[in-house]
Amino acid sequence: MNTQHPSGMPPPTHDLRRRRWLAMAALLALSPTVAFAAGPVNVDAQGVALKGYDPVAYFEVGQPVKGKPEFSTRFNGAVYWFSSVAHQKAFADDPQRYEPQFGGYCAYGVAQGVKPDIDPSAFAIVDGKLYLNLSPAVQKRWQVDIPGHITQATKNWITLKDQ
Repeated sequence: MNTQHPSGMPPPTHDLRRRRWLAMAALLALSPTVAFAAGPVNVDAQGVALKGYDPVAYFEVGQPVKGKPEFSTRFNGAVYWFSSVAHQKAFADDPQRYEPQFGGYCAYGVAQGVKPDIDPSAFAIVDGKLYLNLSPAVQKRWQVDIPGHITQATKNWITLKDQ
């Protein structure tokens, strides 16, 4: 199959695809916060997940602990901060174990079909997974039927994650 245009240039569709790709890459390079906002992870304007809280601390300390930018790791389109090198290494060794469910959005909200922000203090570890909520008041509603809300949020996340 000949992929060259008679002029020796790539066919116009290849050229158009290449120009679109280059334009998108330039846009993303010029607008890093736009690139972060488009992903399935809840991040701030600098691309930091969990409002800068250490995801490993929820499991190891049992409470939210603010991370430090000097202990950071990029995973799944987001930057995670850690309170120690040990937590940073634990996350790097097994990020799926520590990353929050539903991209770090409010688990109750996702069950309702939306992606609200979170309060890092409104959290729960359920079956070895980190779930966060918008606020302690919303967390109380989520706790009424945790298994049912997780099931519904899991179904909703299939379409919500890319919105």
